[in-house]
Amino acid sequence: MLRLYLAVMAVARSLVHHTSGGFEDTVDLETISELIPNGDNVLWLDIQDPNDADIECLRREFGFHELTLEDVVKAHQRAKVDQYEGYYFVVFYAVRDNAVCEINLFIGENYLVTVHAGDVREIAETADRWRKNADRIVHGVGLPVYSLLDDIVDGYFPVIDDIAERVEVIEDAIFDVRPGDQLADVFGLKKQLLNLRRTLAPERDVLNVLIRRDDPILGQEMLVYFQDVYDHIVRVLDSIDLYRDQLSGLLEAHLSVQSNRLNFVMKRMTALATILMTVTLVAGIYGMNFKVMPELEWDVGYYYALGLMAVLGLVLTFVFKRIDWL
Repeated sequence: MLRLYLAVMAVARSLVHHTSGGFEDTVDLETISELIPNGDNVLWLDIQDPNDADIECLRREFGFHELTLEDVVKAHQRAKVDQYEGYYFVVFYAVRDNAVCEINLFIGENYLVTVHAGDVREIAETADRWRKNADRIVHGVGLPVYSLLDDIVDGYFPVIDDIAERVEVIEDAIFDVRPGDQLADVFGLKKQLLNLRRTLAPERDVLNVLIRRDDPILGQEMLVYFQDVYDHIVRVLDSIDLYRDQLSGLLEAHLSVQSNRLNFVMKRMTALATILMTVTLVAGIYGMNFKVMPELEWDVGYYYALGLMAVLGLVLTFVFKRIDWL
């Protein structure tokens, strides 16, 4: 009888599915070493926040290579897939908000072991999908692997949608009548996109290895499912590249708008300074302390000077308005 087991060490949780139908929530972790050699069983073991005892359990029960266990302990590995005798070691990342969660997968012929820090929402969702699809999809280790990776990749899209909304907000702010300084927002979002791409881009290569058509790791029957996950990760990466390019364009637009606004302000200040300088010139001439100055004896000299300054100011104002400097 084929069985599917899900067990969590840090958070006690188990799930067993029988090919005859139905689930039960019991599994004896002490029987792991007996289940692995039995080709009729497919085991999924999930370890949250592993400690030294958990690592020793993986070493003793599964015989995993020391290099893979070292990667699990040190964490922060680049997304990858490594082949060892009897199993594949995969590093994948779940994304939520501005944080990423590293998930290590050991994929054997009839078992899957996942190790991660903290709670991973996709684990519970995968269990639910298993309940719904276990009797319709070909049984085997490929089913939980596909369900988990598909849930993880689908979780990228809300993050991308949030970035798209933020890009639109920045774009509207840049072309607003009174734009603010959007440089911090643009550079902050570009940094987030860069970090996302650095984390997610290697996952495309991981999926490419899993779906290699000459010899699929998880079987020909699961090839079409993993191809769908591959298409999703490509869409995510394309969206990241698209928004990075859009932000680069918005950055250039922001600098251009600021430059144009500065140029307009400088033209206005130049026009005002010219008007004031001309008026001040008249006032300066008639304010000179000379004894012989014909206009000083005029009864209308004061009003003449004021009128001259007003006329010059109005003429220059009209001229500058015509050339759009005011």
